[in-house]
Amino acid sequence: EVQVVESGGGLVQAGGSLRLSCAASGFSLDDYAIGWFRQAPGKAREGVVCISSRIGYTYYVDSVNGRFTISRDNAKNTVCLQMHSLQPEVTAVYYCNARLPCTSELWGQGTRVTVSS
Repeated sequence: EVQVVESGGGLVQAGGSLRLSCAASGFSLDDYAIGWFRQAPGKAREGVVCISSRIGYTYYVDSVNGRFTISRDNAKNTVCLQMHSLQPEVTAVYYCNARLPCTSELWGQGTRVTVSS
């Protein structure tokens, strides 16, 4: 089955860290741009960070720049999101999006991140 599956969410205290993973099955992530999106309760889904295919260009929204890091592990067919210095305002369900422009797009089921104050 062609899919992406997120993992690594959980409950953490303010100031803590989490590492989210987006694992692909049934296809290779190499050619896909990967984005992490989040949706907080009562809010629209928003993009947080993305990494391009091949050359690995990255983009971070200002609110997470310097605290979040996205990286590829091609050997594991996985993209990770390392999150540091977490604060309650980042509490949300985090989704992985894999996109091959003009061809296909996949969403995972999401992983919940809760930061307590």
